[in-house]
Amino acid sequence: MPAPAAARQAARKPIALSVEDALSRTQLSPYWLDNPAQPPAEPKLTRDTAADLLIVGGGFTGLWAAVQAKEQMPELDVVVIEAGRVAHGASGRAGGIISTSVMHGLPNAVRVFPNDIAQLEEFGHRNLDGFEETLKRYGIDADIEWNGEMTVAVDPDHVEHLRADYDLHKQHGHDVVLLGEQATREQLDSPLFAGALWSRNRSGIVHPAKLAWGLKRAALTLGVRLYEHTALMSVKDEGETVFVKTRDGSVRAPRVLFGSGTAKVGIADINRRVLQVRDHVLATEPLTEEQLARIGWKNRQGIYDTRTQLNYFRLTKNNNIIFGGLVSYHFDGDPNPARDGKPETYYRLAEAFYKTFPQLCDVRFSHAWGGPIDYCSRGSVFAKRYLGGKGVFVAGYTGFGVAASRFGAFMGLNILFGRNSPEQALDIAKLSPTYIPPEPVRWLAAKVTFHAFDGADAEGGWKRAWINGIKAMGFPM
Repeated sequence: MPAPAAARQAARKPIALSVEDALSRTQLSPYWLDNPAQPPAEPKLTRDTAADLLIVGGGFTGLWAAVQAKEQMPELDVVVIEAGRVAHGASGRAGGIISTSVMHGLPNAVRVFPNDIAQLEEFGHRNLDGFEETLKRYGIDADIEWNGEMTVAVDPDHVEHLRADYDLHKQHGHDVVLLGEQATREQLDSPLFAGALWSRNRSGIVHPAKLAWGLKRAALTLGVRLYEHTALMSVKDEGETVFVKTRDGSVRAPRVLFGSGTAKVGIADINRRVLQVRDHVLATEPLTEEQLARIGWKNRQGIYDTRTQLNYFRLTKNNNIIFGGLVSYHFDGDPNPARDGKPETYYRLAEAFYKTFPQLCDVRFSHAWGGPIDYCSRGSVFAKRYLGGKGVFVAGYTGFGVAASRFGAFMGLNILFGRNSPEQALDIAKLSPTYIPPEPVRWLAAKVTFHAFDGADAEGGWKRAWINGIKAMGFPM
């Protein structure tokens, strides 16, 4: 006799994994770097040399700067030095969601530069046009999908916040739709979702490491000299030139662009304006067609949620889910904390994944990793002169650097070469972020803040008051 319907349904119900089991065979390294497309490393610098332009850092900012510098001024002798390997720093550890904004989102742009919104919006559109054109020009295959980005409300109380963001985006001409609970769950099914804001144009997802490797190839094709495994040891202002000593060589140049993120390069003021926080990321094993059908996601948008300690997620070309969040801080911006190499560091993130997608309770995680975010007080890229104007430091993306790094490099080059470009008249180029307190105050404040993040949505009280106080001081939360 046929089994009753309830029994058949029970037979199809996936068997839930424990968090420990789901992470038991996980590689504690970035999913993006586990790829045969990774090119061999370029040789390290082992001699003294000179250049017209030295770029410190072979991540997104440095690579975009190298490509744009050679396109604008083909005669320049451009040298890039990278302490490790291209894409092994922040650029190869990102979630890979492409955003239109160069300012960590339109609401943040309104908060920081309310008088310049129209121009900043135009810069964002031009930046993404240039981003796409560059990938086509150099044949960079980075698994790019222009499916938009979506912010999902994980609490009914957050829907009004999305409505305000919807009105703001419509005011500035964005193709956005505001979705109710049912329409949201038709896009991506989670019992947590109460609504969503879907921005459908000029945003999407990309394989960040393949993007970096493609930019590396483009730079080399243009004649850039790139040296990997070449760490900066010291910087000296020589008046007309800057002398940079590396472990086994040196570079002397009249202009230096620092795309070094939160790495210490010997200029104390830099590290007063940026700090490194650690993001944590999981990659699931590739979803089967049946597993993917449980959640939908046919439009494959990049997703952010509205938690105070937010999560973000997107699909890969092979239908792995990349699920990130759980930001932390380590004393003095430790670039390689031991905790990132321990499975238990990712338990809470895995719990958040299963809470978001309980219907995927049988899905394991293939990779888990931590990565640096260059946080600054205004939550957007800045470019600041150093070394008597011969050096410019570009950073501060605060988690939105995948596409904004192209604009940051563009702005930094314009400052470095003294160009009268449109953004130079705006505060984004003229003003710098405020100082962040030094250690140990920095560490204590970060610890309290991230502790407040973890319970603010459910508990409120002093945690919400603390976060509101930090916001009132001008720091993006």
